[in-house]
Amino acid sequence: MSFGRRHDHSSGISIGGDNSAPIQNVVGQNISQTHQSTHREPVTVEDLHTLLTSFRRDLDAHAGTLPNERLLRALATDIETTLATPTPRGALQSALQALPALVVGTAVQQGGEALAGALAAWLG
Repeated sequence: MSFGRRHDHSSGISIGGDNSAPIQNVVGQNISQTHQSTHREPVTVEDLHTLLTSFRRDLDAHAGTLPNERLLRALATDIETTLATPTPRGALQSALQALPALVVGTAVQQGGEALAGALAAWLG
């Protein structure tokens, strides 16, 4: 009988022992600084611009390696342009629907999902 580490072989989760390594998402990005909360502050247009800037920075960092890079850049530009219009809410629905599917499994998934989540909150 061993009392050290136990492994749940069906999920690959280690129970016990030293589990202080950073948490990573499915594409290997460190997400240990990510915090979840059920209480959310209202999302502002400035928040969306900040997330767009961060998302573009991620796109630049992974330039040439993303399958939908040109489309993602065009979508980011479209979101930014639409936010500057007098009635952006309705026009952003298509971007909100497309973004999560375009970033899934890519190196920019975390930023794309954050932007989509903020758009959803802002539109909601």
